[in-house]
Amino acid sequence: MNREFLINTAILLTANVLVKPFYLFGIDRTIQNEVGAASYGLYFALFNFTFLLQIVNDFGIQNYNNRNISRHRQLVGKYFPNILAFKLLLGVAYMALVLFLGWLAGYGARVYWLMLPLAGVQILSSLLYYLRSNLSGLGYYRTDSLLSALDKLLLILICGWLLWGYTGDFRIEWLAYAQVAALGLTALIAFLLLRPHLGPWRFRFRPLFLLHLVKESYPYALVILLMTVYTRIDAVMIERLLPGGEHQAGVYASAYRLLDASNMVGFLLAGLLLPMFARLLKEGQSVRSLVQMSFQMILAGSLSLSALCWFFQEEIMVLLYTDADRYWGEVLGWLMLAFVAVSGTYVYGTLLTANGNLRRMNLIFLFSILLNIGLNWWLIPQQQATGAAIATVITQFFALFSQMALAHRILQLPGEKRIWLRILGFAGSVILLGWALREWSAVLWPIRLLMMSLGAIGLSFAWRLLAPRKWSAILRQA
Repeated sequence: MNREFLINTAILLTANVLVKPFYLFGIDRTIQNEVGAASYGLYFALFNFTFLLQIVNDFGIQNYNNRNISRHRQLVGKYFPNILAFKLLLGVAYMALVLFLGWLAGYGARVYWLMLPLAGVQILSSLLYYLRSNLSGLGYYRTDSLLSALDKLLLILICGWLLWGYTGDFRIEWLAYAQVAALGLTALIAFLLLRPHLGPWRFRFRPLFLLHLVKESYPYALVILLMTVYTRIDAVMIERLLPGGEHQAGVYASAYRLLDASNMVGFLLAGLLLPMFARLLKEGQSVRSLVQMSFQMILAGSLSLSALCWFFQEEIMVLLYTDADRYWGEVLGWLMLAFVAVSGTYVYGTLLTANGNLRRMNLIFLFSILLNIGLNWWLIPQQQATGAAIATVITQFFALFSQMALAHRILQLPGEKRIWLRILGFAGSVILLGWALREWSAVLWPIRLLMMSLGAIGLSFAWRLLAPRKWSAILRQA
């Protein structure tokens, strides 16, 4: 592991472990407490609505460009004006599609003041990712890592001043405007850093090149689209299906914030596993040990965190949110159960991606979308935000088990009964520990939460889900 890799990893860890949690719980959570669940719920539903159509902005261009520029750096000046012109056209098409589908979905002119800047957020976000893909493709990994955190840092500064430096009441549209400003400034900085490497250029529109680009990038675009739909449509359906759905969407958003923060470790693990799986598969080596190690490790963490949130759901939500009550905690408890399945997907989904099984993964995601929409349609009118959380749990476990079955069949991975017995034993032990500490009311709940955290760590070693002695050997082989 060379010096550059260590420095870049440290920057990425800093950006993900320090900046994003501070934004989520220091800024974003505070904004929800300031404006109320209903106003934030409308923002959250519209953000997810515009995010569902984000694929029109990108269409897999980022992955395609990163891969090609990494291999042929001299082409950056040739590709950039063509792709940038294409992205501008995509941006116009995306904005028109958002407005049209928003009208079909029943969003009136009263919410366009928030929908339009959120659509601008998605356009600028896609542009920034494209500019960063050029910098990383050229080998400027540190610069790319710093830019990955810059927009959130700017957002923290802008919203921090509006929350604590400005005397007026915070309005939810200010969050969207602040995101536009932060992303726009970061994209400008990224362009200025990239400009010296482009040489003389002007906008070009070459239909044959764009047709080739669409053909090459659409498999990745389809994966992103399908995954986005079944993970983001729930908030939109809550807001649309329920009278006064903005409040219920806000409750759901408050719990989803913890799920979003928890997923950071999974993102980092998937980023580490992808090249390792790809290398092992390319060299014809077995991925069995790496799959077992990573799956056991991530389940140890996700099962522990899910159990913590289940047994102390109300206390956690009341601590974080001024309007929270037992119902808010119920939504958190169910939603965090989905974290177990999402974590497993980071292993098996990454393995299938490394093996190039995108078509079969897309079929799984398509069935997941149908299942999720059907469950949401049935459960949300009955159980409101809790129903959406239950639908998420069922959908995510369906997606996980389907990907596991597909990976085992394609790669002929052996079924390890020993491992599943250890996982089930660990899960049962953590549940018993959580139930016992939950009933031990003589001790303050933060102390019991800490005791359960330490106990879960100890149990993960006792059931050998965490085996540090094996890690170094497996990593050296990969």
